[in-house]
Amino acid sequence: MTHRSRILGIGMSVPKRIVTNNDLATKMETSHEWIVERTGIEQRHWVEEGETGTTLATAASKQAIERSGVDPKDIDLIIYATLSPDFFFPGTAVFVQRALGMKEIPCLDIRQQCTGFIYGLSIADAYIRTGMFKNILMIGSEVHSTGLDVSTAGRDITVLFGDGAGAVVVGRATDDKHMILSTHIHADGSEAEILWTEYPASARHPRISEAAMAERKHFPTMNGKKVFKHAVTRMPQAIMEGMIANDLKLTDIDMMIPHQANLRINQMVAQMIGMPAEKTHNTIMKYGNTTAASIPMCMYDALELGKIKDGNLVCLVAFGAGLTWGSAFLRW
Repeated sequence: MTHRSRILGIGMSVPKRIVTNNDLATKMETSHEWIVERTGIEQRHWVEEGETGTTLATAASKQAIERSGVDPKDIDLIIYATLSPDFFFPGTAVFVQRALGMKEIPCLDIRQQCTGFIYGLSIADAYIRTGMFKNILMIGSEVHSTGLDVSTAGRDITVLFGDGAGAVVVGRATDDKHMILSTHIHADGSEAEILWTEYPASARHPRISEAAMAERKHFPTMNGKKVFKHAVTRMPQAIMEGMIANDLKLTDIDMMIPHQANLRINQMVAQMIGMPAEKTHNTIMKYGNTTAASIPMCMYDALELGKIKDGNLVCLVAFGAGLTWGSAFLRW
């Protein structure tokens, strides 16, 4: 028997510490106006000592499980998407499993960066369709701040990123009014190095050296113009792919939740496809780019504001490092 899946509950968590653009301006040559003009970001949350991807993910997961109405003992898989695992190995999902007191269920860590949540949702949907699992905890959690260059040399990337976690419980749908309709995922590694962190790396001998650190190669780098161009090309394609697959018109979509990388990208994507501003939601202004966590965090915010209602058709869309991109269509 084939089952269909749905999101049963959602949760999010961010560190208490808020870092404003003006705070960053005391550490590097930048300004509130410069950052807002280029990115739309006004502030972000950064961890303090004791806060980790695990602690953020655990808090978001507890809320998602509580809202889902599923007994924690009935969660039978954890999928954890991140580009910033707590440790090189093992994957962070097992630490969340331990923190939640869950015994011996499988834990799956995936590394699809900004598209991680959509990739994870596609995996959860497929597992539930086959009947292999019944209730899946899907998490996107990131701690960027501990790996950023907080100086003028690193400002172009440092101003973009925040820390946070979002989680959903994906379970079986009981009707066609509340279900994941389809997911669409893609990747193209031909220009993988336009957005990456080169060191530390098992491909390098040693994994990191004083010379590499002196050249700042342990900090993330990005060709912003190329990334922007790819994003505004691939995101509309992923939206159209989902619309065609589900025989939808643009007017059928009640809310679009795009990955929160840059407000200018999201505004251009909406403009390119003709999506009205009131049918798209953004939270990058207050959280920055939280990578795999950004879509569930943004969806949570839209739900809290009443912008997503019961039975609404929601489109999730993302583009990220790899390069990866994808979309998901669901009825909330």
